[in-house]
Amino acid sequence: MEGIRLLGWLAVAAAGVWALVGSERAASRQAGSERVVVTYWEKWTGDEKRSMQRVVDAFNASQDRIEVRMLSISGIAEKTLLATSGGNPPDVAGLWADQVVQFADAGALEDLTDLAREFGISESDYIGNYWRMVVYQGRLYALPTTPGCNALYVNRALMPPEYDSPEEFPKTLSEFDRFVDRVSRKGPDGRLKTVAFLPRDGWGLWGMPYLFGGGFVKDGRIDVNGPDDVEAWTWVHSFAERFGARETQAFRSGFGNYSSPQNPFLSGKLAAYSDGPWFGNFIRLYNPKVDWFAVPMPHPDGRPDLAGYTWLNLNTLMIPRGAKHKREAFEFIAFVQRQPVMERLCMDQWCNTPLARVSREFLERHPNKAIALFDRLARGERAVRPVQMGIAGQIGSEVGNAVDRMDLGEATPRQALDEAQKRLEELWERYRRQVLAR
Repeated sequence: MEGIRLLGWLAVAAAGVWALVGSERAASRQAGSERVVVTYWEKWTGDEKRSMQRVVDAFNASQDRIEVRMLSISGIAEKTLLATSGGNPPDVAGLWADQVVQFADAGALEDLTDLAREFGISESDYIGNYWRMVVYQGRLYALPTTPGCNALYVNRALMPPEYDSPEEFPKTLSEFDRFVDRVSRKGPDGRLKTVAFLPRDGWGLWGMPYLFGGGFVKDGRIDVNGPDDVEAWTWVHSFAERFGARETQAFRSGFGNYSSPQNPFLSGKLAAYSDGPWFGNFIRLYNPKVDWFAVPMPHPDGRPDLAGYTWLNLNTLMIPRGAKHKREAFEFIAFVQRQPVMERLCMDQWCNTPLARVSREFLERHPNKAIALFDRLARGERAVRPVQMGIAGQIGSEVGNAVDRMDLGEATPRQALDEAQKRLEELWERYRRQVLAR
């Protein structure tokens, strides 16, 4: 396939890297086992890896024909592409759903449509928003592991009485703007001490156009400069205008690592923070004294139809093109899709479930007390999937650069987005010619 040939230069450029990875894989297939050995590459480390290892162990114990061996691989996306182009891929790769299009366009994935049908796996088993993230051009290329979506975490201790519960928290953006002004504080030196919210921090910045009814793509074409997009990024830019671009930058420079006690929400510097269900675990680990609740993002005034917005993400299992044990690999993937297995994995990783059916036990025993909210948001009509386009990463980069230019005063939102639109249209046309041959 043409896409595979495009990867050839990667294999040459990183031959040394692949030699190391290949040796790991070869070692994992040494003789001595009567079972078919399925090599599984996963990006996770720490607790996430341990939770998945329990799933692997359960599968291996459930039958005597297949042995799955999981390896934690850094830079997994690049190494999987290299291994596939070199003809020696793992049997299973734990990648992100937003890589489905990139890998499929490159001819680097096995089509799982027929195997899923054979194993009785279908769209009806999943929350539709997540299922659509693993289907591309009508074909199935992956199945889920742990998903996520974002909501707004709120530190109750930093709230005035009128905002200190989910029921009282602002429902519209004009109310939210008043909340930002009411809660944000400066110290005696005039520097920002506590800010109610910053759209650049937390998880979900790239969904902001969708919060206003816009997006990045419309009817299969690039569309980053529509009226709703301009309105969205103007609102994001308003925070730099409200607090001062340099003052905001200085304030943000004092933030610590995301998963640490110095996280701006956990250290009390941000009163509200957009993130996924797993963030509840960070609160437990790094500052369990925080009294928090979670709510959906407010919606634009006069647009109740835009309420319930959330930005989706999804971890997946894929079978790279040319995997030597495709059927056995899929048998393992199908095992992970079983409701008890999936729910245990998602609870261990503090995630919601991608499955259409959810048990009462899952909702009642889940360690994140707001899991019902995340589950409801993921199922809603306003749940936004990442762009299914081979240049999705470049779209994010170009729009990010445009927002930087707005904050630096180099261009108005309209000017910056118009320029990004022009560059992205040219990039998409080149991608269509060179990769998709259209």
